[in-house]
Amino acid sequence: MPVSGSLRTKHDEDFASDGLLREFAADVRAGLSKPQKELHSKYLYDHLGSSLFEAITHLPEYGLTRADERLLEAHATQIARSIPTPASVIELGSGTGRKTRHILKEMSGARYFPIDVSAEALERCEYELAGVAEIYALQRFYLDGMASAVAQRRPHETLLVLFLGSTIGNFERPCAREFLRDLRRCLEPGDALLIGADLVKPVDRMLMAYDDPTGVTAAFNLNLLGRINRELGGHFQLRNFEHQALWNGPERRIEMHLRSSIEQSVYIEAADLRASFLAGETIWTESSHKFEPAEMLDMAEKTGFHVRTQWVDDDWPFVESLWVVR
Repeated sequence: MPVSGSLRTKHDEDFASDGLLREFAADVRAGLSKPQKELHSKYLYDHLGSSLFEAITHLPEYGLTRADERLLEAHATQIARSIPTPASVIELGSGTGRKTRHILKEMSGARYFPIDVSAEALERCEYELAGVAEIYALQRFYLDGMASAVAQRRPHETLLVLFLGSTIGNFERPCAREFLRDLRRCLEPGDALLIGADLVKPVDRMLMAYDDPTGVTAAFNLNLLGRINRELGGHFQLRNFEHQALWNGPERRIEMHLRSSIEQSVYIEAADLRASFLAGETIWTESSHKFEPAEMLDMAEKTGFHVRTQWVDDDWPFVESLWVVR
């Protein structure tokens, strides 16, 4: 039976935690100092945020994750057979690795490198997939984690990188292309990237997915301010902010914002910042860009890949694309 092969030590975890907190504080200071205040969406996913997002994936209004899982389960055998062995699987933003089980079960003997900033998600991933693959968990941001995983490539080994759940949609489109070029530079010809993308659909249906009537997405968004309070010594009063989901038609994206309901000033100790808000002013916390299937073909060709195949879910328009490095 495969066993977990975690690369983390207590020293590594402490160092990573300190470094991540410093970067968090610097990003908060920079983001809240802009004319349009913003906070990076990667900070939505602390322990509580990850749990709330897990709950979101079960909401009837949010079909994206279920579509992703349906495609992975239906095509796992085809995906696995298209990757030469020996192989390692690297997943960017793995979370608990739940969706990846289908592929790993079909890739007997493959090593698995889940990359995530959440230590709790990685621990659960190691626990739940320990009998499926040899796991080397990396608590890193995407490209740092990629560098660590690629450094352990074995001779004649193929890499399959997973970027699932339409996480690519959280990037501005030019930034998405630059990120994919950076990813391509980490890889060799013949390596593969399996990438998910949410497709454009009726606006009302998209908005409901990001502003559900039970308020789970609102809690997920507001938890970002709670995280700043807990980890950076922030003094946000969460009841003074409200969740907003907006459709930006020209950019084809859903935007999540936190709107200040009153004029207020908030001090954040670790960022050494006092942020002032007008009534109605917002903090932009996430973008979720939506795509057309042909757009994924164009993006692959412009970033050093070619598309081997792609699949679209019928119930919730979502595309899974298998790209190969040129």
